[in-house]
Amino acid sequence: CVDVRGVKGVFLANQKIDGKVTTLITYNKGRDWDFLNPPDIDMNGKPTNCKPPDCYLHLHLRWADNPYVSGTVHTKDTAPGLIMGAGNLGSQLVEYKEEMYITSDCGKTWRQVFEEEHHILYLDHGGVIVAIKDTSIPLKILKFSIDEGQTWSTHNFTSTSVFVDGLLSEPGDETLVMTVFGHISYRSDWELVKVDFRPSFPRECTDDDYESWDLTNLQGDRCIMGQQRSFRKRKISSWCIKGRSFTSALTSKVCECVNSDFLCDYGFERSAALKPDSSKCFADFWFNPEAPPEDCVLGQAYTSSTGYRKVVSNVCEGGVDLQQNLAQHMCPLIAPKGLQISIRGESLAVKPGEDITFIVRQEQGDTLNTKYQVDLGDGFKAIYVNLTMTGEPIRHRYENPGIYRVSVKAENVAGHDEAVMFVQVNSPLQALNLEVLPVIGRNQEVNLTAIILPKNPNLTVFYWWIGNSLQPLLTLESFLVARFAETGEVRVTVQASCGNSMLQDSKVVHVFDHFHVLPLKFTKHLDMYNPDIPEWREDIGRVVTRLLETNIPEETLVTVVKPGLPTTADLHVLLPANQPKRKMSITSDKVMREICIFFLVQFRKLPGRNVYAQMHNEKEQEMTSPVNHSEDTQNIIQGEEFIDDDLDSQTLGNARGKFNLSL
Repeated sequence: CVDVRGVKGVFLANQKIDGKVTTLITYNKGRDWDFLNPPDIDMNGKPTNCKPPDCYLHLHLRWADNPYVSGTVHTKDTAPGLIMGAGNLGSQLVEYKEEMYITSDCGKTWRQVFEEEHHILYLDHGGVIVAIKDTSIPLKILKFSIDEGQTWSTHNFTSTSVFVDGLLSEPGDETLVMTVFGHISYRSDWELVKVDFRPSFPRECTDDDYESWDLTNLQGDRCIMGQQRSFRKRKISSWCIKGRSFTSALTSKVCECVNSDFLCDYGFERSAALKPDSSKCFADFWFNPEAPPEDCVLGQAYTSSTGYRKVVSNVCEGGVDLQQNLAQHMCPLIAPKGLQISIRGESLAVKPGEDITFIVRQEQGDTLNTKYQVDLGDGFKAIYVNLTMTGEPIRHRYENPGIYRVSVKAENVAGHDEAVMFVQVNSPLQALNLEVLPVIGRNQEVNLTAIILPKNPNLTVFYWWIGNSLQPLLTLESFLVARFAETGEVRVTVQASCGNSMLQDSKVVHVFDHFHVLPLKFTKHLDMYNPDIPEWREDIGRVVTRLLETNIPEETLVTVVKPGLPTTADLHVLLPANQPKRKMSITSDKVMREICIFFLVQFRKLPGRNVYAQMHNEKEQEMTSPVNHSEDTQNIIQGEEFIDDDLDSQTLGNARGKFNLSL
C-alpha cells in the first residue's frame, strides 16, 4: 500500500486474488476501492484497446533498494495530484513490464510517457520532472518535462557516458539544482555531475501563471474526506519558476456527511455486494454488539455501537449521522475472565531462599467486586480484594527445594476463573559423576548411571552422548540402558541440567568380544570405611589391580568395586587380542590359574585384620563359551580361607596404596 502524498486519504494498493495481482485506488482511506482507469491511447497516439472491466492500469508498488533512486511510484507533498508509476495495461500486473504512466489529477486520468522504467526526481514543487532510464548501461542523456509530462525534452548532462548510481536534489522543494552521481567504469571512483535548470526559466511565476483544479474521485464526487478541495497549478503555457513562496492548496469547504463518510465499526461487516442491502453493516457471527466492554465497571453506563464509525480524519459535518441513536446500557457484574499469574523476571526456576514476585493480571471482567484466593503451594494461602486493579505484587520466598503448585482463583457472583503455574525450587548441582563398567561385552546391556549431588534435585534433565553422536538422548531418570555393537573404545558423556546449573562428566568404555569376570568379596570390616561414593570405589579398584603381582600384564586387569554395601567387586580379566581361537581355552585356564595362585600366596602374606578374599567359581562369568578349569584350581578357590587376627590394619598394597583399610 502506498500513501499518495499531498492529498489526504488517497492510497494505492495491490491485491492478489487467485494468483492475479491488480492495482486499486481509494479516496476515503480504504472505505471504497476502485481500479485505475486505463488511458485511451499510448505514448505514440495509438489506441490501447484496453477497456474495463477486462482491462485496467496496474502499477508496481515497491520501494527501491537503492536509497538514492526513487521507487516505482513517485508522489510529493508540494505537488498534489501528480503521480508517476511503472506498470502495464491488462487484466493483471505483469512483473517484466514496467512502462511509465503519469496522472496530474490524482489518479482520475492517466497517460503513458515511457516504454521503460525510469528514475524520477521532482524539482520546483513538481514544476520540473526529471527522468533517467533505469538501465545497466552507461548514459549521458536525461529527460525533463515542465508541463506535467505532456512533453519531454532531452539534456546531455555529461560528455562521457556514466553508469548512473543515483539522483540527488539540493535541499528545499523549490530547488532547480540536482546532481547525478555514478562511475565511468566499475573500477573508477564516483563521478558527480551537477545539473542546474535555473537558467532555463526567465522569471518567477505570478498569479496569472496559475490555474485551479478541483479534486474529485473516479465517480466525479468533489466531497472527499468530508471536504471539497481546490488546488492551483502552473499553466502549461507558462514558463516560469514557482519558487519558495508557492503553495498548492487554494480553497477547502466542509461537506455535509453522507453514507460514504462512514465505515463499518469493529465487529461489523457489509453484506455481499449482490444483495440489495449491501451498503449496510451487520454484526459478525462472533460479535455481540450489546456486550459490555472489557473495562466496564458495575454501576457505570456504556453505549453499544450502531455498526458505523466515521472514517478517521474525515471532517464532514451535519447531514447523515449513522452513529446517532446509540443505545445506553448499565454495566452488569461481569465474571472474571483471562486470569493470568506470572513471575517478575519470567523465571520459573529459583533457588531456595530467593525472593519471588508474583504478578496477577485479569483481561476481562469485574475487578472491584471480585475476591482473589491465592495458594502458593507451600502452605501460604491468602484472600485479596482488588488485586488486579491495584496491581499489587505478591512477594514470597520458598525455603525448601521442591515443585510448588501456585494457583489464583478469582470469583464473584457472576462466575469465576483460575490460573495455575508450577514453580521449581532447586538447589544448584554441586557434583556429577558418571558410573559405568569400564569393560563390557559387545551387544551386552550396560547401565549408565549419573550420580549427582544433591541426591534428589527436582526435574533434573540428563543429556547422554554415546560415541561421536552429535544428537544426545534425553532422560528424566539418572540412568540409561545401552548396548555397544562394535568393539573398541567408546566415550560416554552425560550432562545434568537442573534450573540454571549444568554439570558434565565423561568416561571411556572398553568393548570386547572375550573376557572373564571374577567376583570378589571382602570382610565386613571394609564396609566400615566404605563411604559409597564413586571416587572411593575407583581408588580401591586401582589399588586392588596394582596388588596383583603376577605374570599377567596389569593393563589386562581391571577391578570394579560395586556400589552399595557389603563391599564387593568384579575383577575383569581381558584376554589377549588377536589370539587364535584354538589357543583361547588354554590361555584362559592359564590366566585364571595364575590369578588364583596369586590370591593363595599374596593374601596369605598380606598383614591385616580378618583378611578374607573369596572368589566364587560358581559365579564366574565369561563372555565367550564356558571354560573348564582344572579341579585343583576350583578346590583352591573354594576351599581356602586366610585369617590373621594378630595384626592391626595395614596400608593396602604397601607403599603403593592410598588408604589404610581394615580388610
